[in-house]
Formats: sequence, C-alpha cells, structure tokens
Amino acid sequence: MKNAPTRGLARSRWVPGNRVSLLENGEEFFPRVFEAVEHAQHEVIIETFILYEDKVGTQLHACLCAAARRGVRVDLLIDGFGSPDLSGAFIEEMASAGVRLRVFDPGHSILGQRLNLLRRMHRKIVVVDDACAFVGGINFSADQLLDFGDTAKQDYAVELNGPIVQLIHRFAAHAVAAGKKAQAVRNHRPGPPEHQRASSGHARAGEAEVCLVTRDNWRHTNDIERHYRVAIRSARQRVVIANAYFFPGYRLVQDMRNAARRGVDVRLILQGEPDIPIVRVAARMLYHHLLLAGVSIFEYCERPMHAKVALTDDCWSTVGSSNLDPLSLALNLEANVVVHDPAFNRALFERLEHMNRSCKRIEAADLDKWSSWRLVRSFVVFHLLRWYPSWIAWLPRHAPRVTPLGR
Repeated sequence: MKNAPTRGLARSRWVPGNRVSLLENGEEFFPRVFEAVEHAQHEVIIETFILYEDKVGTQLHACLCAAARRGVRVDLLIDGFGSPDLSGAFIEEMASAGVRLRVFDPGHSILGQRLNLLRRMHRKIVVVDDACAFVGGINFSADQLLDFGDTAKQDYAVELNGPIVQLIHRFAAHAVAAGKKAQAVRNHRPGPPEHQRASSGHARAGEAEVCLVTRDNWRHTNDIERHYRVAIRSARQRVVIANAYFFPGYRLVQDMRNAARRGVDVRLILQGEPDIPIVRVAARMLYHHLLLAGVSIFEYCERPMHAKVALTDDCWSTVGSSNLDPLSLALNLEANVVVHDPAFNRALFERLEHMNRSCKRIEAADLDKWSSWRLVRSFVVFHLLRWYPSWIAWLPRHAPRVTPLGR
C-alpha cells in the first residue's frame, strides 16, 4: 500500500490491522449498534446529529438506559439543531438511568424557527468498550429504514474492529468529556485525532489500514477535503462519489474535471429525489461544467439519497458524515474514515453499482439550453466556488456550548 493515495498526508495517522464492515441503511446499521450496546460491559459513547423520539430513537433510548442501569458508563452527545424536540420525559428517564446526555450548542428558536444553523456537530460516531466503533452518515431516526416509505433515506456506515477503535474512542471521549476537556470543546479546539496514537498492543482484527479524518473550525478546517483531492488526483482507473449534498469548492471540481480529462472513469451519484429541493438546483448548476470534461453524472431516483461515500481505483475508500457542500466542507464538525483495503473497496463498489441501476444518467441534452442568463449564472457560480472557502471562514464563529440535559 505504499503508493495508495492519501497515504503520505502529513497530518494523518494510519492504523493497520483492522476489519471494516460496510453497513447499508438502518436495516443493517441499527441491529449491529443495538447488539453492541446490549453487550457493552464498560462504556458506550454516541455522537449523532439527529435523534428523534420515534421507533428507532425509542429503541436506542431503551438500550442506553438498560446499559446504564447495569453499570455501563453511557455518554450521548446530540446536536442542538438536528435534535431539538426530545420530550422532557424522554430526557429525564435517561438521566434517571444514569445516561449522561449532552447537547451541542442548543440555541433557541424564534417564532418556531431555529436560528442556530451554522457550525453544527454533524458527526455520527458510536464506540463500545474500546472494542468496536461505528462511523458513517446514518442518524438515529426511522427515516433511515426502508419501511418509512418513499422518503426513506439511502445511506451507509461502517463497523470497525481493531487498533483504530482506540483512536476513535479517544476522539469521541474527548468530545463528550466533562471538566477541562469540555472546556476545550466549548472553545472549539478538539484534540486532533492524529495526535492520538493507537496502542501497538491492540489486537489486530483484519488487513485494512484506516485513518480517522475529522473537520473542525480550529485546526482541521479542510482535512476531509484534502483526502478527497489527493485521492482524485492520484486516481488512474476510476473515481466513484455518491454524495447527498453536492456543491464543492472550485479546486475539488477542477480535480474531478482533470481526472476525467486524463481518462479516469469519474462517476458522480447524486440526488434525483432530494429531501431538500434546493440541493438539486445547486448541484445542477455544475452539471454542464462537469459533463463537458467527461465526468459521468447519475441521479438516484428511488428515494432521497443521504450517502457520503467515495472510492478510487481498487484500494482507497471513504465513508462518513461529510457532504461535499459548504456546510460540511467549511462549517460543520464532521468525521470520516478513510480505508486502504482492496476487499472493502470492492464491497463498496458493488453496493454503489447496485444503487446505480436505479439511477438516471444525465446527458447534456437533458439540461437547459445555453442562454445569456445561463452564461452569467455559470460565471457567478464559478467564482463563488473558487472563493467560498476563504470568505466563509469569516462567518460567525462563536464558541459552541456543550450543555448537560436532565439531572
């Protein structure tokens, strides 16, 4: 793996000897998480953007309460924007059982509108007993299950075993810790994962080399984007990106165009039935620019696609919480794992190929004809993409609060 893309990024810590299992949708993800929590002996840490008080949230609630009552240390961190409506009874029962529930930057609503939109805790991480971890894009809500109906989300996560779990555990424990560590979170300066070395004595579980890559608003503002860019620039055969909210910066778009021009099969799988209509409008502003360079674009039309995954060639893959849009790339707190492993790359490629069968391929003829307005709009979008990573950093950067809930 010496020549694997992103292998030499200076601020990354690569941990060998791991097993990585791909989990698709809530049907595969929730049973594995709930089973791990039910067998926890010492500690459970969960970070999630969304926790709803529906059948999934209720099941998680029961698992966490049961674990806490049998003496397991349970920490749950939710986001104040993504999880605003938990009832007092739901919170109080967890607190009474011993679950330590905290909310990231709770904020307040005015006339029913939540105003704390910027700089959210968008990570989805589960760690159980420093023995297994889950990272991905799946929230704890019933809309991640296929029986939710036409608006059920298509998404992915991974289960990890091996030495990387210790590193993920240290990162997650820091985010939910009390006292001085909580103050570090409030100051928006989380301990960088690359400074947390996995123990060489931690048992090997497989052949995958894994890196935890995070984005924050202090020291690691573009780490996830850098991994994407290096992987795309290094690709020689294929690049497949399935991403829910697609409006990346100029440099990332140019890397995709350049890869396609040198003969790489570059495929984008984007939303055809978005849960937020403006998402498709924004992405389609880039279609002409990408198609002209030879990038293939597919829209997933079965239901909303919430995926945040990618692969290049036959070794590099990433799964996580980060979209390729301004919120994820320049504002939110995110977490991805990057995996160097041919077997996992192949498994992810097969899943994406299956999903691609439900996609519509976008051709230039499907798009609106060129006009003076389209020319002006393309010019504006071009320069917006080119400069937004610089000016978006000037948006309000308040020190977020991690607030305990319940007793």
